[in-house]
Amino acid sequence: MSTQTFHLPDVGEGLTEAEIVQWRVAPGDTVNVNDVLVEIETAKSLVELPSPFTGTVGEILVEEGATVDVGTAIITITGGEGEPDSDIGQSEHGEKPAEHADAGGAVLVGYGTGGEVTSRRRKPAEKPVTRAVGVVAKPPIRKLARDLGVDLSDVAPSGAAGEVTRDDVIRHAEQASVFRNIATPDLPAERELSIPVGTDAAASTPAGTTAPREGDADAREEAITVKGVRKATANAMTSSAYTAPHVSVWTDVDATRTMELVKRLKASPDFADVKISPLLIFSRAVIWALRRTPMINAAWVETENGAEIRMRHYVNLGIAAATPRGLLVPNIKDAQDLNMRGLAKALEKLTVTARDGKTTPADQQGGTFTITNIGVFGMDAGTPIINPGESGIIAMGTIRQKPWVVDGEVRPRYVTTVSGSFDHRVIDGDGISRFIADVASVLEEPALLLD
Repeated sequence: MSTQTFHLPDVGEGLTEAEIVQWRVAPGDTVNVNDVLVEIETAKSLVELPSPFTGTVGEILVEEGATVDVGTAIITITGGEGEPDSDIGQSEHGEKPAEHADAGGAVLVGYGTGGEVTSRRRKPAEKPVTRAVGVVAKPPIRKLARDLGVDLSDVAPSGAAGEVTRDDVIRHAEQASVFRNIATPDLPAERELSIPVGTDAAASTPAGTTAPREGDADAREEAITVKGVRKATANAMTSSAYTAPHVSVWTDVDATRTMELVKRLKASPDFADVKISPLLIFSRAVIWALRRTPMINAAWVETENGAEIRMRHYVNLGIAAATPRGLLVPNIKDAQDLNMRGLAKALEKLTVTARDGKTTPADQQGGTFTITNIGVFGMDAGTPIINPGESGIIAMGTIRQKPWVVDGEVRPRYVTTVSGSFDHRVIDGDGISRFIADVASVLEEPALLLD
């Protein structure tokens, strides 16, 4: 009987390591090609790895919580050889993906070495999965519950088949805003991947593991391993801050008519099945303003022959999203081609995907300009750091009623602050100011979008 060894693959992100989050199999289990073996977390996303082999699980070589390099042997499977199902060797575009390799450059069947990640697992029938008596929920819902610290046995199910739904979990956790994605759970009694500073445990515990908590209840400091999304964010933001010379500007805006438009859209039958928020109008305003000042959408690129400014005649609109895994910036591809309803649907899909921890690396690649909605946290303005590969980022502040002078009279109006940071190598002060002024003009008078 042959034994196959499965090595951690490059899942198409060009990354070098990943964390083993959860094994979905145990020694002795029977697996078929495309059955999920393990859930891993990279710096960009959570990924389920399907089995390229058919047989019986032999040995699990890496424990949950460990971070290992691409190419590391993580599990063995013995028994039947089995050929992959017919759809595993063909991409959606008719291209043959790279084969799985046993060496350090391992690439999983169905994944490439860069660009969009496309799972070749066949989608199972839509049915709930039961793991506890009396509790029925699909795996993504169980993960969401874990992230929120919600005990599924305490959640009242509302699904047609008696299953717990996403809304049930979020409602139970008292989620207040979709762009906060999920509420931050209380700190548990034990923090994973944390090592008390100044204790023997800190000196003797290997990096990336959990130190014993016994006897350190009074510790005044604690070290948290920096990895995954937090590590990637730190590296990207540091690089951006010390590479691109940032300049920030802001202005206050009377957004009363924007709020009136949001109210009308919510009442419109054409938008009955779509979530409408001020962010929708803000996004449309940004796209409109980018068309009028296209240099904002350009990028500074270092080449072998020197630097160049690369103009982009499309808008991949990034939306910064706070998620349980940290800050992610998925983007809406070719947002300039979407009408109001199409953009609303795209924003809703982006939000739900980020909230459920299903944002893929492809969703985060290729952005050209980013919006950060700091208003959902009650903030008026900020000086955000530019996303690498872009030349600007704009912040939408909270919208609240304030006294505002209209025709010589002080009246209560809905006011917000539009602020942004820009790469001064690419954009001069007049272009930056014109762009911010254009966004503000649309928020003050959304009818400009009809141009």
